[in-house]
Amino acid sequence: MLGNLLKYEYKKIYKILVIFYILSLFFAILTRLFLTIDNSYMMNIIGRICSGITISMIVNIIINNIMRLWGCFKLSFYSDEAYLTHTLPVSKSVLYNSKVISSIFTFFTSMLVIVITLFIAYYSKENMLILKELLFPIANLYDSSISGLILAVIFILFLELLNIIFTGFTGLIIGHKFNHHKVAYSILFGFLIYMASQVIVLIALFTAGIFNENIMNLFVTTNPVSIDTIKLIFSFSLVVYIIILIVNHFINKKLFKEGVNLD
Repeated sequence: MLGNLLKYEYKKIYKILVIFYILSLFFAILTRLFLTIDNSYMMNIIGRICSGITISMIVNIIINNIMRLWGCFKLSFYSDEAYLTHTLPVSKSVLYNSKVISSIFTFFTSMLVIVITLFIAYYSKENMLILKELLFPIANLYDSSISGLILAVIFILFLELLNIIFTGFTGLIIGHKFNHHKVAYSILFGFLIYMASQVIVLIALFTAGIFNENIMNLFVTTNPVSIDTIKLIFSFSLVVYIIILIVNHFINKKLFKEGVNLD
């Protein structure tokens, strides 16, 4: 049954996202074609226009992916479609898990399309050399390769965006427990819970600083931080973020199992 739910979820989400995928790849190809024509001022202008559209398509992929996931969550559990959803012969846990799995998979797909789009539009030996020159001092500081640094940034961004999605789910679950102003309460609680997750990261880091003087220096001094300390902070923050996502997942499931207040 979970497989059927996921197929239905993917169909709803990708129905819109695929349009942005195609547009972003299409304008990436146009950007590549027009910007490679060096002897035409007009072609260069058109290329830069296509480049701007490509970036806007990338932003739209992220925004629409998040909004589509929130919209499908509300539609499936709290709108007219909810009366059918909650009569399916599956547990609420399976229903919620289908949303989580589809969120992770579709957002991974979106990130992959974004990387491919950027590669098509802007990859060249000259651009890679510029990127390496920009990132080399940072990579050298972290004692890491350029590719390792880029992958680390992408992974952190992926976790951050997943946190936004899941705290949005929390807001929708709590907001729809009220009898009135459900949308307003959903936005309010989603925002507050997201901010709380960021505060938790800072508190966890400060707590670690109690046991590690180098980490505490981040809060009490402006002295330069050693490479080893930066690595420790990065690893610790990454673990805390993953724990927050896992805890949020189980809290959402518990709140969702308590019941759904339909109009």
